[in-house]
Amino acid sequence: MTQRKTALNTELFKSDPCRFLENAIRTYVATNPLNTLTTFDNASIYDEPVVVFANGDDPIFKEYKNIIGDFHLTPREAMEMYVKAKAWRYGLDTSLENISIISWALPIPYKTRLAERRSLYGGSRRYNNTRWFGGPFGYTLQDHIVQLLEILGNNAVAPTRAKFAETIKTDTGLMANWSERHIAFAAGMGTFGLNGLMISPKGCAVYLGSVVCDVALTFTPRMYQSHMAYCLFSQDGSCRQCVERCQGGAISEHGRINNKCRGQIATQVETLKQTGMDEGLIGLAPACGLCSTRVPCEDRIPPMTTKKNTANEL
Repeated sequence: MTQRKTALNTELFKSDPCRFLENAIRTYVATNPLNTLTTFDNASIYDEPVVVFANGDDPIFKEYKNIIGDFHLTPREAMEMYVKAKAWRYGLDTSLENISIISWALPIPYKTRLAERRSLYGGSRRYNNTRWFGGPFGYTLQDHIVQLLEILGNNAVAPTRAKFAETIKTDTGLMANWSERHIAFAAGMGTFGLNGLMISPKGCAVYLGSVVCDVALTFTPRMYQSHMAYCLFSQDGSCRQCVERCQGGAISEHGRINNKCRGQIATQVETLKQTGMDEGLIGLAPACGLCSTRVPCEDRIPPMTTKKNTANEL
């Protein structure tokens, strides 16, 4: 009997699980019809992803308890909670030797970024649709990778999709017990910008996702020393463009204030109605991507320079 074309490449998974997982993520993004902006000529919501891997027992995750808050889960804590929750049903061994993380960035395409660069009020119509439908697509990608790993006989969980996922109210705003940005930083994806976003090899106009598993993976090295190494302002003060782009005053030279950012987005609907610009812009959730576009780190890691950088022209 010939092997089905759709059969899993189990030999590749055994010999090179990182390559298998990267192929699976890239293929899903490239071929899944859900990655589609139906109101914009069926254009892709996301471009080809960047995929990195982390050691779930890296000491940095315990440091996050102090940096973010004690409520932030370590990868091992997340996996133990998941395994214990299902162990009673399946008689699983709850001992876990390997804890690894798959982290990815889904880049927003040029045409969507171009629309957002030209936006005068927050999320452009195209960017808002990306927010509305790109989020659910990202969830399906996480579910897909979890299911793949489980079918192959492993334990896997997407912490932001798990029953134990929580959002905690803090003095600086709402915080999740699993920060995709901090996970990506630990996995070697990139560093933070002044706008609080992750500057990946495809820039900061990306959406992040991750899955924790008990598979032994080859980890991506962190090629930076500082948590803001890729930010031009942090390097030499040569850029403040995300500060200037933010209409809510949520970004300053000290970073982003989450409460102000959320406050600006919360008032967006009423502002759009008052200005008569609400047609096609009010949907499943308000959105804003101004600080991630028309900035030097929009779609790349900006080259370090002592001269003032200019963002991509319209």
